Amino acid sequence: MMKIAISITYSKNDAERATFAFMMANNSLASGNETVVFLNLDGVYLATEHYADDIQVEDLPKLKDLLDKYLENGGLLWVCGTCYNKRKLKQESLIEGAKIIGQVTFLEFLSQGAACINY
Repeated sequence: MMKIAISITYSKNDAERATFAFMMANNSLASGNETVVFLNLDGVYLATEHYADDIQVEDLPKLKDLLDKYLENGGLLWVCGTCYNKRKLKQESLIEGAKIIGQVTFLEFLSQGAACINY
């Protein structure tokens, strides 16, 4: 089993990139890897209630379905606290399963030998 970190910096501003990131995350989990999705910059919007509900790229699965599947299968969803707060998002709007973290937590995961894929 490997450690895989997937960093997502986009949301509706590049729905295809965000969708592919969650496709990759689900494939990583299915391969038995310890998988962390780290939402930062505009990616943090994906961790707010109902934001991902209408994101659909033609010929790809709905992003919300991919996100739900990822969480249901035990994937870790970490949200950059600095990015979340900068966008004045409210703690109570965070989706279930998402966890606001500091950048040091993500760096510690990477220092354990995790491969990092950036979207």
